[in-house]
Amino acid sequence: MSYYYKISVLLLSYLLSFALFSKEIAITFDDSPRGASGYFDGPTRAKTLIKALKDHKVEQVAFFSVSKRLDDEGIKRLKSYNDAGHIIANHTHSHPDINKLSLDEYSADFLKADKRLSQFDNFEKWFRFPYLREGDTKDKRDGMRSLLYEHGYRNAYITLNNYDWYIESLFQESIKQSMNIDMDRMSRFYVSVLMEGIEYYDELAEKHLERSPKHVLLLHEMDISALFIGDLVDELRQRGWKIITPEEAYTDDIAHFETDTVLKFNPGRIGEVAIGKGQRKGLWHKTLDEKYLQQRFEQEVLSKPNLSNEN
Repeated sequence: MSYYYKISVLLLSYLLSFALFSKEIAITFDDSPRGASGYFDGPTRAKTLIKALKDHKVEQVAFFSVSKRLDDEGIKRLKSYNDAGHIIANHTHSHPDINKLSLDEYSADFLKADKRLSQFDNFEKWFRFPYLREGDTKDKRDGMRSLLYEHGYRNAYITLNNYDWYIESLFQESIKQSMNIDMDRMSRFYVSVLMEGIEYYDELAEKHLERSPKHVLLLHEMDISALFIGDLVDELRQRGWKIITPEEAYTDDIAHFETDTVLKFNPGRIGEVAIGKGQRKGLWHKTLDEKYLQQRFEQEVLSKPNLSNEN
């Protein structure tokens, strides 16, 4: 057997092993078309985000959209995502908290969004509950489950939770105050925080499912997403993750799981599974704590760097 043949066999074995055992993750963005009056305006955010996804070979993501924001600019922004091949899905009309409305009020809001968002060619009947809250009573929870089924909708759960929206608020407030943000440090902070949460929830899944499912990452359509999504994708791939489409992610068996517990506050699908297994603590990782994030932001982004430790 020749040396080159042996090398080829070893290389093929390595590639097959990587393909079989790499962890999988789909990317989704909530709240589109989200307000844009800070670092980027809406069209610039969309253009930057679309380019970043294309440049980093992310085939498709999903934008869970709030139809109340469909003014002329909002429609154009969603159309640009649609025309780039990405999915447009339902995130209600006005982004209400189901815990604060009756089932009838919440249902009407959901149906209004269904009607307005159906104008987009890539619209899918996927619904993500705002704040991930699915009902603080059994009647609300089961009523929404029935309504989704009646209208042919999928419950577009997430498995990987984070507070990227709070990181965005820290970033935008610093820009507003004319602070000099080092974008390299900002990127490292963003990627580090998100990876910390991703790996935590994947470990939680391994504990309770004894496997790593096809994950669904919750992000928001924001400026920091447009600026740093490429860096996050690079880091994921470097750590052995494979980027898949949301449609592929929702073929996982975990998509059929429904918790029996009425949850006023929902930690996401992995948290629901953990609760079913008896876990009551550690459902919200520390990266979902505003004080923790603010302290890290001040230390890792705003503080003067120690030049002796900088690359």
